[in-house]
Amino acid sequence: MDTRPLTPVLRVLRVCLHLLVAALLAPAVLRAATPAAVAAAAATGAVYVVGSALRTVRESRPAAALWLGALTASWLVLLAVTPDGLWLAFPLYFLHLHLLPVRWSLPAVAATAAAAVLSYVRHGAPLSPGAFIGPPLGAAVAVATVLGYRALYRESERHRRLVEELTSTRAELAAAERHAGTLAERERLAREIHDTLAQGLSSIQLLLRAAERALPEGSPVAAGHIERARRTAQDNLAEARRFVRALAPADLEHGSLAAALERLCEAREPGAGPRVRFAVSGTPVALPTPYEVALLRIAQSALANTVRHAGAERAGITLTFMDASVALDVVDDGRGFDPRSRTPSPSGGFGLPAMRSRAESLGGTFTVESAPGQGTAVAVALPLPSGGVG
Repeated sequence: MDTRPLTPVLRVLRVCLHLLVAALLAPAVLRAATPAAVAAAAATGAVYVVGSALRTVRESRPAAALWLGALTASWLVLLAVTPDGLWLAFPLYFLHLHLLPVRWSLPAVAATAAAAVLSYVRHGAPLSPGAFIGPPLGAAVAVATVLGYRALYRESERHRRLVEELTSTRAELAAAERHAGTLAERERLAREIHDTLAQGLSSIQLLLRAAERALPEGSPVAAGHIERARRTAQDNLAEARRFVRALAPADLEHGSLAAALERLCEAREPGAGPRVRFAVSGTPVALPTPYEVALLRIAQSALANTVRHAGAERAGITLTFMDASVALDVVDDGRGFDPRSRTPSPSGGFGLPAMRSRAESLGGTFTVESAPGQGTAVAVALPLPSGGVG
């Protein structure tokens, strides 16, 4: 029994069923030859009306089965006293199919059809092919109608859920794209400020120091101007670096890149993906903000691909500091793939092309080693700035 709210179509069908029961019960009352037939017809109608009005019958399967049993029993009594009760078999087919599970409704429909045929024979009515074909044919039509409607309803519900999922997914993708665009713009601004404004102010400060050292003695006015200019450049350089830190990813605000990667590994929920291990190799050094942002984003994207596509049980992230470079490796034991068959994402998302672009924009290298059934290894190597960290 379906306890969901009735659709307009089902409400119309329900009213039609009420009218059909009334129309088929009327001949039994009008043509009744005995008081027993009138009483049986009235009892059947009363049971039907009471059950149709009760809310528990619509919402509780046991209550519906109890009411249907009482209605069927009163109908059998009516069938025993008058052959005109046969016509009520047709609406009973629909009630059995609607209120009972399929494994019980089909035998109930067959038994109702058999009872209608036997009643016709028992009352000594003239035998005809219609007497034997009519009730079974009505039962077949009722079964086909109800089961066909259920199949169409299930298909409609599947399409409705699919549309809802697509709508929800589209909204999530739009939000993700806006968020990704915001982060990309913040990171671009951070790189621009670091590579232009911050480096320029740092150079100005160095030049002013050189000018201060080269200034002849006995030039207090010029020395004072140079000192104020140097301090102003120093203050503005500190402000520019604060801007860079503010525009950096939130994961890097309260610690180093290694700490952010460790939190990334620990943030995996149990059962939501592979077990992720993090390790640091070599002596950690401070990295420019663009380097930290790029390595963190590549690790996030690679790990997200592992969770979504690899079906892996274990994964590992290793951050390696070397004399002239820093390397990031993300390895999993998942199903793997053929890297040569992968095409760039048409949406420009954070896939392999985006990771490669991040690495190459900083002069680094990006490699993917994988094969079907042999896991995947993503490796990034970035050269350390020769002039130190700005």
